[in-house]
Amino acid sequence: MHVMHVALGGCLAAPPIRYGLTEDTGGHIAYVLGAALAQSRQTDTEVTIVTRAFDAPRLGAGFGLSKERVTDNCTIRRLRTACSDYLSKDALEAELPALTEAFVAMLADGPRPDVIHAHFGDAAALAIAAEDRFGIPWIYSSHSLGHEKCSGRAPGAALRRRIVRERRAVERASAIVASSRDEAERQIAGLSADAEGRVHRVSPGVTVAGEGVAERARSRVAPFLRAPEKPVILAIARPIAKKNLDGLLRAYAQDEALQEKANLVIVAGLREGLHDADAEKQAVIRGLFDIVDRHDLWGKVALPRHHRPEDIPDFYALASEGGVFCNPAHHEPFGLTIIEAACSGVPVVATRCGGPVDILATLGLGGLCDPQDPASIASALHAVLDMPERAVRVARARRQAQTAYDWNAWAEDVRRISAGISLPTTEAGPVAATDLLACDIDGTLTGDRQAARRFEAWRADVPEGVRFAVATGRSLPEARRVLCDWGIAAPATLITSVGTEIWRRAPGGGYRLCRDFAQIIHRYWQRDRVAEVLEANGVSWQPGYEQRRWKLSLVGTAGDADRIATVLRDRGLPTRVIASHGRFIDVVPCRAGKAQAILFEAERLGLLPTEVIVAGDSGNDRDMLETFARAILPGNALAELDSLCTGYRARQSHAAGVLEGLEYFGLAGGPCHDMAAE
Repeated sequence: MHVMHVALGGCLAAPPIRYGLTEDTGGHIAYVLGAALAQSRQTDTEVTIVTRAFDAPRLGAGFGLSKERVTDNCTIRRLRTACSDYLSKDALEAELPALTEAFVAMLADGPRPDVIHAHFGDAAALAIAAEDRFGIPWIYSSHSLGHEKCSGRAPGAALRRRIVRERRAVERASAIVASSRDEAERQIAGLSADAEGRVHRVSPGVTVAGEGVAERARSRVAPFLRAPEKPVILAIARPIAKKNLDGLLRAYAQDEALQEKANLVIVAGLREGLHDADAEKQAVIRGLFDIVDRHDLWGKVALPRHHRPEDIPDFYALASEGGVFCNPAHHEPFGLTIIEAACSGVPVVATRCGGPVDILATLGLGGLCDPQDPASIASALHAVLDMPERAVRVARARRQAQTAYDWNAWAEDVRRISAGISLPTTEAGPVAATDLLACDIDGTLTGDRQAARRFEAWRADVPEGVRFAVATGRSLPEARRVLCDWGIAAPATLITSVGTEIWRRAPGGGYRLCRDFAQIIHRYWQRDRVAEVLEANGVSWQPGYEQRRWKLSLVGTAGDADRIATVLRDRGLPTRVIASHGRFIDVVPCRAGKAQAILFEAERLGLLPTEVIVAGDSGNDRDMLETFARAILPGNALAELDSLCTGYRARQSHAAGVLEGLEYFGLAGGPCHDMAAE
């Protein structure tokens, strides 16, 4: 397979990456190179990275080369136009027509890739032209979306045009690869709700350049500090306003106890002085020095002027000695530096706005803060600096980071996505449905990998008339991700978000939302009014990406759910309130739920309720387990289902229990009998 990445902005060259060389040379460069290098290590894969050529001796001589070999299987190619100056990301807009023409000409000369992976909306414009001319399918990664920069304000003309390009990219891409749940489920949906059927959340990897040496970093910052032996609060970011480095510095300036505990080290790109050609960079750097001066922080804050790529591991090593890494950005699409820090043994405080929410949940360590509130930033820093059992918890988070964020795993997942959009699909002839099996995912199909493999073997052996669907509380992207992680092929139909959405596979590997079911449940659903009443009753909300068009998700007990149901009923708001796992509450339309969605699918297939089998293990499965006579509760079913009087209660747990129930109901294939014999 030949994969072609297109990334136009910043200074893209073979490693090492010179972070902060320009305002656009940041995390996306690391992403593109990490992804491309991992793909180039795969068997029979060739990778080309396409970027823009420019001549800027102050930035380095190599950026004007038409070709640059990275590895034997990875090459950088640069598009040259009449403009040879380095251009910032915003200034690239005027060059897009010329870059598109150069890109199409390059592809016409060949060789052409099997798949294009476009990074940012400007690169997507080139990918769209390639698809229109040559029929090449393409993947889109947004990295950072323009509408996230609006912050309630009307966008300017340039930002409006950027948002238009990004919306077109989302609508046209064959598949969309997102890094975080916030990006996959909130940001992309904000541009086009229908695009979610083509979104895949794939955690990127991280490349840490070896073990650092703390003493080397300490010697670099010692000239700034009166007590260089203290632990450090470390921030590494480009000097741009959205990174909120001034917010971190204000939090530090306003908290004398924090100043006593630790020094503050801010590695903010590269600078020659306080006067820089880039206005934003100059404003940020001068602002930082102004805060240091106004609050008499000299001797407590280090703002090194230069650093080399190989110095970054040393800074992480320094912070690992009792310190903390902080990313206080106003909004962080993902946060590769957070993972770098964790992989280096540094606990993290990060903004609660964007991708860090996912990362810290995965790590199981660190603190989230409100980037607008200096007291929140300071409080989170105190909590991490004073953390008990630091060594054990940091070591555990470090292992988790190295496992969860791996470029080779990313490359495998994206290879499957690429194959799905680049290979022609063949539709089998229609076979009348005889049965429908609808299974929950978490705890029902997952939990035992050997049993999950047996379940997949059963699917391969089952008669053609048996249809399989999943019915889950997860969103579509999360359902697909978990199924992939467990080696379970995603079925043609996914019932997601606690039975409020039905998605069916579409040509090209994506999924389409069932509009007919959506229309049914939307009637009587007053989402805004329901949210108002819930807010007025002091509920605890789940994260923003859990809130869906037809689902509002809270944190609370079964007793809380009963109270909420009463309040909504008294307000004349017809809803269903679903409690599960002893801590989650979902409020959905009165006509929604797993049982209603499965009944809708059964009717569409021409099946009776008696021809449906369902399997689930928690409270959000209760309605389907009560509705259908052929219901399976695996042996690990939660106590909240103990009151159910119907259904087959399996002795075995997870997917093994599902297979046991299928045998009981007469649908066991060969592999199931093999499992029972064991």
